[in-house]
Amino acid sequence: MKRQITIKDIARELKISASTVSRALQNHPDISKSTKEAVKELAKKYNYRPNAIAMSLKLKRTNIIGVMIPEMVHYFFSSVISGIESVANEKGYNVIVCQTKESYDKELKAVNTLDSARVSGVLASLSKETSDYSHFKDLIDNGTPVVFFDRICTGLKTDRVVVDDYTGAYTAVDHLIKSGCRNIVFYSADENLEITKNRKSGYIDALRANSIPVNEDLIFKCDTRAAAIELTPILLRYKNRPDAFFTINDDTASGVIYAIKHAGLSVPEDISVCGFGDGIIAQNSDPELTTVEQNGFEMGVEACRLLINRIENNYDENQVVHKVIRTNLIVRKSTR
Repeated sequence: MKRQITIKDIARELKISASTVSRALQNHPDISKSTKEAVKELAKKYNYRPNAIAMSLKLKRTNIIGVMIPEMVHYFFSSVISGIESVANEKGYNVIVCQTKESYDKELKAVNTLDSARVSGVLASLSKETSDYSHFKDLIDNGTPVVFFDRICTGLKTDRVVVDDYTGAYTAVDHLIKSGCRNIVFYSADENLEITKNRKSGYIDALRANSIPVNEDLIFKCDTRAAAIELTPILLRYKNRPDAFFTINDDTASGVIYAIKHAGLSVPEDISVCGFGDGIIAQNSDPELTTVEQNGFEMGVEACRLLINRIENNYDENQVVHKVIRTNLIVRKSTR
């Protein structure tokens, strides 16, 4: 196997010091133009690549950003990652992605792994099980910047990027009401998540703004397609059958549509369905799903910019930045 050329090899051939070569490669102003050109020409000839490990030891960071997401299978999170990578690559950073699979234990292991790898910073979206945030506090206390996105931790002093969950939910439920629905089920997620609290608040406030009593018996923890397929048939047998479902995500909404059609009912003629996310599922469901667009790519871009600013000390450390990404209601054929 051919040995990779080093700075010392270039220095030896040009009969200059290794430090001069290093500064020439970094365009240091103290190095003459002719020396810079000679060094870069030889580096190109021998396909010289900087030693990433040595550079990380010198800089005390690796130019690697760790990203923690609940699951890759969700279109939303894959679009967030695309946004993150677009900024990271432009700024000279690489990205490592860890999936927690909605597990606190896996999240804890991921934090420890990224910390051991000496990543420059971490972008994190919490798992459903997480209610203790001490592992993130330890990471921050050790000098690693952390920015939360989507599923955030409000108990730590960190930058964060969120979707306007409240307005998205309010607009969706208001649309259902304006189309004639009154008995609207809300399929929710874990109460410890901020997105759940905000979407539930939007749902409740939309009902109240339209003088519809809030019925807690129509609010259920149900945030997967499988759970919706199991629970929905039970609700369809209610004497006062629901005339609409608003779900925490599109995956759950697809399960609702399946259960309604399986029961011999029609969407939206008998029952309207609205999701949250606007991914591939929404566009390919039958009928096409009315949903709230989250703009995941934009979230990834903003979160990565915030993190790199922290890494490169472009912000006052006492200033916390909270960015909110707008939502849009995409009306399709699953609502009246």
